[in-house]
Amino acid sequence: QVQLVESGGGLVQAGGSLRLSCAASARTFSNYAMGWFRQAPGKEREFVAAISWSGGSTYYADSVKGRFTISRDNAKNTVYLQMNSLKPEDTAVYYCAADSHLRAVVTDASDYWGQGTQVTVSS
Repeated sequence: QVQLVESGGGLVQAGGSLRLSCAASARTFSNYAMGWFRQAPGKEREFVAAISWSGGSTYYADSVKGRFTISRDNAKNTVYLQMNSLKPEDTAVYYCAADSHLRAVVTDASDYWGQGTQVTVSS
């Protein structure tokens, strides 16, 4: 069982930055691929970024490429999402996801999910 707790959301002006964190309870955190998803009001949940267990492979949605960076610190059982050049359309609840298979994370089939953190970007 893996528990995920997101933090770092908030209100920011367009063009600003935020860093989200996701702390995991797993004793073997380094065995899990991790990802970030988001869901805006009235829209379906969408993939944002994913990272392999080692951090050696990363994947991004086209909408965030060049602006967002996913990283992880296995010593701290934490994955991060650095968000720069934020736009109003980035406004959403952001969720952390974990699975032992990277493919499951990328395809929105993760076994474990956090409760989400709200990100609001004002214009």
